[in-house]
Amino acid sequence: MQERTFGRLGWDVGEIGYGMWGLAGWTGNDDEETDVALERSVDLGCNFFDTAWGYGEGRSEQILGRLLKKHREKRLYAATKIPPKNFQWPSRRGATLDDCFPPDHIREYTEKSLKNLDVATIDLQQFHVWEDDWADDDRWIRTLDDLKREGLIRGVGVSVNRWEPNNVLKTLRTGVVDAVQVIYNIFDQAPEDELFPLCRELNVAVIARVPFDEGTLTGTLTRESKWPEGDWRNTYFVPENLAKSVDRAEALRPLIPDGMTMPELALRFILENPVVSTIIPGMRKVRNVEANLASSDGRRLPADLTASLRTHRWDRTPTKWSQ
Repeated sequence: MQERTFGRLGWDVGEIGYGMWGLAGWTGNDDEETDVALERSVDLGCNFFDTAWGYGEGRSEQILGRLLKKHREKRLYAATKIPPKNFQWPSRRGATLDDCFPPDHIREYTEKSLKNLDVATIDLQQFHVWEDDWADDDRWIRTLDDLKREGLIRGVGVSVNRWEPNNVLKTLRTGVVDAVQVIYNIFDQAPEDELFPLCRELNVAVIARVPFDEGTLTGTLTRESKWPEGDWRNTYFVPENLAKSVDRAEALRPLIPDGMTMPELALRFILENPVVSTIIPGMRKVRNVEANLASSDGRRLPADLTASLRTHRWDRTPTKWSQ
């Protein structure tokens, strides 16, 4: 596992981290399988784990807490997120800080996450949605300063709404935010336009999430793909989105080098960007952990292949199903 510096916080983190939404927010989980996969990730050098209170109402945090307790001798970084008070993902234009992150709510859910993780300090506390208009309301800043001074959190992060990478630029310029979590993959290249240059300028860490476009870039979806009742993917992969996503994934197949899978290609494309601090694919099985972490071996993609992948950029705007 290769490591990168996590922005101005200076942490040495593995290039491939662990996204933990699927461990508590999707159907088909197996607790025993989850524990084995997490243990294997630590064995292979994974040291950055991203969770949220919203993943199973704290259940994913509790899973991570058990892992941290088992490996007290290792430096594992725990990142979590505060849910918006109105529990609307993503936030909507016109929503106020009081609707989503009033000071007492920030503190309340930081304390809940501390309990779930069973730690004294959260390494990275993130906002699970964001509106750049809130940058001028310094109540969130003062609350985070208090939490830092009390030793309850180390760093501050913002998880940017889907397909809105520029909805945080003013906030970054406050100098308060240490890390940005954003969707970035072969399709979603828009963060390169304005967000990444500003992160480079301010030395803000970048967490690349949804590297496989919720499964599209695994190459396993078809126009007939369905999920069990209650699975979040049923509401995201509506017929319109599923058909377009499958078609775009199929268009990538001729570019996959011999001996490489589509997921590996997807991860290696992201790793070509030095602004990215770590990638957090969701992983529920040992075979996925081993395959994904193996992508962090220092090898580069050929320049002509990277250039070809750039032509598959897919600019999208939020819709009622994009969440």
